[in-house]
Amino acid sequence: MTIRLGRREFLMGSSALAAAAALGVSPAWAQNALRLIFWGGQARADRTYAVTDAYAAAGNPGVEGEFLSWNDYWPKLATQTAGGTAPDVIQMDYRFIVEYATRNAIAPLDDIIGDLGEFDADQLEGGKVDGKLYGISLGANSVAMLANVTAFEAIGEAVPDNSWTYADIERLGEAFKAAGNGMAAMSDGSGSEPFLDNWLRQRGKALYTAEGKLGFDAADATEWFAMWNGFREKGYIVSAEDNALDTGAPETSMVALKKAALLPSNSNQLVIHQSVNDDTLTITSYPRIEAGVGGGHYRKPSMFFSVGGTAAEKQAAADFIRYFVTDPEAGKILGVERGIPCNASVREAITPTLDEQSQIALNFVSNLGDLLGPLPPSPPAAAGEIDTSLLRVLSQEVGFGGRSAEDAGQFFVDEATAILNRAAS
Repeated sequence: MTIRLGRREFLMGSSALAAAAALGVSPAWAQNALRLIFWGGQARADRTYAVTDAYAAAGNPGVEGEFLSWNDYWPKLATQTAGGTAPDVIQMDYRFIVEYATRNAIAPLDDIIGDLGEFDADQLEGGKVDGKLYGISLGANSVAMLANVTAFEAIGEAVPDNSWTYADIERLGEAFKAAGNGMAAMSDGSGSEPFLDNWLRQRGKALYTAEGKLGFDAADATEWFAMWNGFREKGYIVSAEDNALDTGAPETSMVALKKAALLPSNSNQLVIHQSVNDDTLTITSYPRIEAGVGGGHYRKPSMFFSVGGTAAEKQAAADFIRYFVTDPEAGKILGVERGIPCNASVREAITPTLDEQSQIALNFVSNLGDLLGPLPPSPPAAAGEIDTSLLRVLSQEVGFGGRSAEDAGQFFVDEATAILNRAAS
C-alpha cells in the first residue's frame, strides 16, 4: 500500500527518525520473512521480485517486498523507522545515507556482508560513512538527459550529443516552439538537485564541501533560478503548471506525458522510462556550461541496499544483499535497470544478454570522457531535507511567480545554511 505525506508530515517523520534513534527503538514484531522496501516503478519491481523468488527457491529465507514512487518513499521510510517498524533491507540513496547511518537507522555491514568478489572499489567507498560500510552499491550510474528520439526526428533535429551546451537549449527551444505540437524542448530542471550539482561542478564549485557546508553562494543560486526563469518565460521548458504534474513516477514524467522532449534523469533510468513510453528514447549528457567544459558528471552509486538498524536478522539481510549483487543469474534478471553492476563477474555474465536500452546505458557510463569528474564527498546528514523541502519547494514558488529569483537564491542559501548548522549541532 502506498501512503502520501505532505511536507509537514515528512519533516515530522524526519524528526521522529532522530527521536527513535536516540531512544533505541526495537522492532515491533518478529518476522518469518525478510522485509524489503525500495523505490521505483513496476519494471523495477518485476525484476526485483523475480530475484527474491529465485533466492527463496534456492532454500533461502523468503523476502517480502514493497515499492513506492520516489516522492512517497522517503516519508514512509522515515515514519516506519521512527515507529520501529523499518524493513530489514532498505534501498538507500547517496544523499540520505549519512543521515540514516549517523542516526543508527541502518547498520554497519563490515562484519556481516562477506565476500563480494571483484567489486568496484569506488562503489564500495561510496557506501561508507566515517570509515564504516553502510550501503552496498546496486550499480554505477551517472546523471543523464533522457531524450525522446521520436520527438526530435519529428521536427528534423538531432538528439544532442555529449558536446551540447546550455546555449543549445535556446536553439532547441525555438525549434520545438516553431513545430507547434505542444511539446517543449525540456522539462523544468530548476528543482533538480543533481542538475544544480552538475552545473556547479562545471563552474569549479560544489553542492557541498567535504566539511558538510554549502559549496556555493547566494549569487550562484540566484543565477540558477534566473536562468530557468528565462527558459520558462520563453517557452523553452514546460510551464510550472505542467511540471507540477510530475509526481516522481516514470508514468508522470514530462516525457511520458509528451510535454517535453528532454528530461534530466540518470543513466540507469532509461530502461524504466522506455517501458512506459511508446516513443523511442535514448540518453545523452547534461549540457555543458560552455563548449569544452567538462567535469560535471561522475560515476556514483545509483542506490544502495542497507540493513535496517533494528533488523532482527541482520546477517540474513546481509546474505540476501550479497546474493543480489554477486550472483550472475540474479544479475541477468536485474540487467542495468539500477545501474551498471559493480561486480566484475556479474558484468561479464550479463553483457551478452542486454537489450538495446541497457547497452546504451552501459556504453554511456563507460564513455563519459572529459565530462567525468571525481566522486564528491558524501552529502551531509541534512542534504535530503534541503533537496526535498527546500530546493524543490523554491523551484515551484519561483515557477509560479511566488518568489523572484533573487529572493529565492538568498533564501535558499540562508535556509540551507541554517538546516546544516542545526544538523551539525
